[in-house]
Amino acid sequence: MELRGSGAASVETGLPVIDRLLERLAEYARFDLALEVEPGAAEAEVAEAGRALGRALAAPLRSDGARGHGFGLMTSAEALANVVLEVSETPLLVSNVDLTEARIGGLGTDVARRFLERFADGAGLTLHVRLLNGTDSQHVLDAIFKALGVALAQACTNKGAERG
Repeated sequence: MELRGSGAASVETGLPVIDRLLERLAEYARFDLALEVEPGAAEAEVAEAGRALGRALAAPLRSDGARGHGFGLMTSAEALANVVLEVSETPLLVSNVDLTEARIGGLGTDVARRFLERFADGAGLTLHVRLLNGTDSQHVLDAIFKALGVALAQACTNKGAERG
């Protein structure tokens, strides 16, 4: 992972929908991201991708001068998502998004929630995800991961510095 990158991503999780969402996150965070997860059960792949990305960001989020907190509000078509995060010794995901009925990537579980839970654990973050509007599950996920990218870019930025 390169934090001061261009947003380029090479992601192989075994789930194309998660790959695309992580590419979107990297684009909006302007991180260069390379992530490959060993093939296995789909839910295990999602969990490992979240954990791996979280672990990769844990140190930069806590580095000297890093803000350690960030906020993102992004849209995708009709969906509007808000993500707020802060470094924490007690990682936690709080979300009003329920995609358990959506068949994302052919899976019957809420893969986005599983990813975000493992990501928050790996990075050591309190992560709040709020869906303000949205009905199409793909648009909802797109807005969430874009907002997460924006929030992470802020959190990894040095205090007092603005990324232009």
